[in-house]
Amino acid sequence: MKITIGRRPLMAAAFAALATPAAAAEPAPVIFVHGNGDTAGLWIKVQWHFESNGYPRNRLFALDLRYPQASLIFNVAQPGRSTAEEVMRQLAAEVTRVKALTGAEKVVLVAQSRGGNTVRNYIKNGGGAAHVSLAVLCGAVNHGVIVSDKVLLGSEFNGGSAFMKDLNSPPGEVVAGVRYVTIRSDASDKYAQPDGKYLGMPGVPTGVGFEGPALKGAENIVLPGLDHREAGYGLASFAPMYRAITGADPTTLTIVPEAAVVLNGKVSGFEADAPTNIGIEGARVTVWKVDAIAGERQGAPLADNITEADGMWGPVTTDAKTDLEFVIAAPGFPVTHIYRSPFPRSSDLVHLRPQPFGKGDTDAAAVLYMSRPRGYFGAGRDKVLLNGQPVTDVPAGVPTVSTTRMVGEPGRSVVGTFNDEVIPARMWPAKDGQVTVIEITG
Repeated sequence: MKITIGRRPLMAAAFAALATPAAAAEPAPVIFVHGNGDTAGLWIKVQWHFESNGYPRNRLFALDLRYPQASLIFNVAQPGRSTAEEVMRQLAAEVTRVKALTGAEKVVLVAQSRGGNTVRNYIKNGGGAAHVSLAVLCGAVNHGVIVSDKVLLGSEFNGGSAFMKDLNSPPGEVVAGVRYVTIRSDASDKYAQPDGKYLGMPGVPTGVGFEGPALKGAENIVLPGLDHREAGYGLASFAPMYRAITGADPTTLTIVPEAAVVLNGKVSGFEADAPTNIGIEGARVTVWKVDAIAGERQGAPLADNITEADGMWGPVTTDAKTDLEFVIAAPGFPVTHIYRSPFPRSSDLVHLRPQPFGKGDTDAAAVLYMSRPRGYFGAGRDKVLLNGQPVTDVPAGVPTVSTTRMVGEPGRSVVGTFNDEVIPARMWPAKDGQVTVIEITG
C-alpha cells in the first residue's frame, strides 16, 4: 500500500489542554533508533512533538548505539564501527530494559536510515517479532543504496549483500505478526536514487530507485520534497508517524513550551576516526546564556561541570526563551563552542560532540561551522545564510550536505539562519585551539 501526502500548510490546532493519545490509557513504549554515525540526540524534536500531544515522556526512549557507524563488511568487526549483529544485540537489550521498566508486553520501534536495518534484523533474526507490535521505518535503506558486485562488497548498504538478501528473502520483506510502516521522500533522498551520482559514481545505475525505502507488505507513505534525514527527524514526518502509533492525528504541530527547562546529555567523541556515542570522562562543559542578537554571554555560567565516566554533562535549568552556548573542553579535541536556539522543553538528549579541526582550519584566524544534523541544506529549497549572505558551499540538486563552513576574525559576531531559525554566535581564535559551531535544531 502506498499513501502519498501532498504539500499542504502545517496548521497547528488551538488547544486548551494536551490531548491524550487515542491508542490506549497506557500508550505503547516507543524506542527511537538513529541512523549511521548519528546519536540519540537527533530525536529531540520528535520527542518534544510527541510530548506536546500528550504522549507521556516516560514512554519515550531513544537508543544511543555505542558505535553508530557500520563496519565496511556487515559481519566483520572493525575498530570504532559496529557489525549488524552488534547493533542488533544492543537494540535487543534496550527492548528488554524498556519492557521491564514499563511493564509493557510489546514496544514500538521507530528507526531512521541504518536504524531500519537494525530493527528489521532484530525482528527477523533476533527474536524481536515476539516483542514488537509496530516498526516505523523512516528513510530506511531497505533495499540498500546500490545493488552491486563491484562496490560496497559485503556492506549492509549493498542490496546484493548476504545481509540485505536475507532481510528481503521469502516468505517476504516483512515479518508476520508485526505491523510495518515506511516513510520516505518522493525523489529527494540522496540514498534512494537510480543514478550513483550522490554515491560518488555518476552515471552508474544503482539498481535502487526512489521507492527503495518501501517494503512489500508494509503501509508505505510518501512525503514530497523531504531529504534523507527529514524523513525521520523532520516535522513533516511527525504527523504520519504519530498517526501510525496512536491511530489519531496529532492535536498540534507546535512544540508546547515548558516554564522551566531542564537539560542534560552526553559528551562523546571519536574512535579510529569514527564517531562514537561512548561518554568521555573528564570533559569540562560550561553553559552560558547568550543574547539573541550577537551571541554575547550574559551573567555567570548556568553550569560548569566535569563529566564522569558516563560522559553526562548536566543537568542545567534554563527557560524556553534563551539562546545558549555550550563550551566543550575535552582531552584531545579543540575547545568547541556550540551555539543553540532556545530549548522549548526539557530533555536529556542534548548530546555534545567536540568538533575536530578540518583541513585548513588551523591556518585560519577563526573557523565556524553551521551544522544541521537533523536534515540537509537544500539549495533553492532552504534559506541558508551567514550574516545575511547566502552560503556558497551547498550544491544544487538533491540535498546532500548538512554542514557549511566560514572563516573570519576572532571576536566577530556571526548570525546563522536556516529558514525561520536564527542563531547568533561568536568566533573564537583557531590558533588557541578553539572552534565555533552553530547547531540548527530544525
